[in-house]
Amino acid sequence: MVRTNEKRLVEMSVVGEITHPPLTLYRVGADGKPRALPGTGGISYNIRIGMSAVEWEADHVEPGVSCRNFAKQFDASSSNVGFNVLSQIGNTARVISGDAKGSVGIVTGKHGGIEHVLVDFDPSDMEKMAPGDKVLVRAFGLGLKFPDFPDVTVMNVDPRILPRLGLKDAGGRLIVPVHLTVPAAVMGSGLGHNQTYSGDYDIQMFDPDTVREYKLDRLRFGDMVAILDAYSGFGRIYRRGHLIIGVVVHSCCTTAGHGPGVTTIFTGSAEHLGFELSDRANLAFALGIGIARDEKRRAAQTARRREDRRRA
Repeated sequence: MVRTNEKRLVEMSVVGEITHPPLTLYRVGADGKPRALPGTGGISYNIRIGMSAVEWEADHVEPGVSCRNFAKQFDASSSNVGFNVLSQIGNTARVISGDAKGSVGIVTGKHGGIEHVLVDFDPSDMEKMAPGDKVLVRAFGLGLKFPDFPDVTVMNVDPRILPRLGLKDAGGRLIVPVHLTVPAAVMGSGLGHNQTYSGDYDIQMFDPDTVREYKLDRLRFGDMVAILDAYSGFGRIYRRGHLIIGVVVHSCCTTAGHGPGVTTIFTGSAEHLGFELSDRANLAFALGIGIARDEKRRAAQTARRREDRRRA
């Protein structure tokens, strides 16, 4: 177990609502071609955590349910900042209005620019949801630290899911399982922001040789990835000998400078923070959500059918 300051953290309620997809009719791609494609927002019924993040006819599409705070009684922008910064990957989220009231899901990431919090729900619950339904997140994790790794900055993650991510203490160096590595040279949108407690950092997919070398065509929603020679303790920068480890939160994009987005979880020098490769380093398998939730349901259905046949 990796020690944390979990007992000193504050748990709060924050509320957003399911967004309606905004749409700019044409996006001009890096190849100069205009395209009309689905993008951010709404409820993506067939986009699940654990699925490919690069194989869709889409631009910045978000898996599961996209939420934002539209509070009128406070300053709307600061309320949504609070919703984004306080919500952490792994927090529980509960629908509190509409036909799906009572349904419970898991926060899976944050998308900058549009400033959405993304939540995975069971598909049967999503069928009952609609834009405008309110979602309450039990926000817990902001201020998280590792006492034994003071040089590793941690953010955007609920400490209660850390044991499921497979963290290891390798003689004073924190090791995190990741699915793929990404060179800092192809990182785009998000570079230069002065904070990384919300939002994401895009992996550009426009150089075929780099995509092949780093197997970036295998990126999945929910993947843990390590961005090499990059640091995001006080904003996102190129820095040799450092790492950003985070979660893939949205799909590939056609627009120059954009691509699958990564929400930061850990960052620090390679002296104190490392990684090991694993095909299972994905939120779907770690938390039993997305495709793992779907597979479990299908397995249960198959088992029931077998039992029915046996009894017959």
